[in-house]
Amino acid sequence: MIETYRGAVYPWHCDQMGHMNVMWYVGKFDEATWNLFAAMGVTTAWLREHKRGMAAVQQDITYKRELLAGDTVAVRSTLLEVRDKVVRFVHEMRHAVTGEVAAVCVLTGVSIDAQTRKSCALPTDVVERGRALVGSYDLGRR
Repeated sequence: MIETYRGAVYPWHCDQMGHMNVMWYVGKFDEATWNLFAAMGVTTAWLREHKRGMAAVQQDITYKRELLAGDTVAVRSTLLEVRDKVVRFVHEMRHAVTGEVAAVCVLTGVSIDAQTRKSCALPTDVVERGRALVGSYDLGRR
């Protein structure tokens, strides 16, 4: 797994119960996703230049522990599967000080043509870089 995000929980991230609200978990996982994609060559510049996009088609989050204002977090990620048009990956968010797992997110994304909004194959070099980053994660421990 590679580190794809590091940040902090601010008071405005918290809900009425004083815990980080689910929308912020999703946001931090989204930032991690773009760092993971960049590692395989799918950067914003690449997307613009090739008129491509990435669409999330499935997202499953397991919440393990609550995070509070002032907590620092780190997300580590790995690709689970890279096919011609599809990438499946996992993010694990941990409390950066205690190391406790706070949440795990498994996502499936599809490469799309930004003009037609239809799925399309990723270039061979991107698929190869992605496959070199494929790791394993015991999804049963989520």
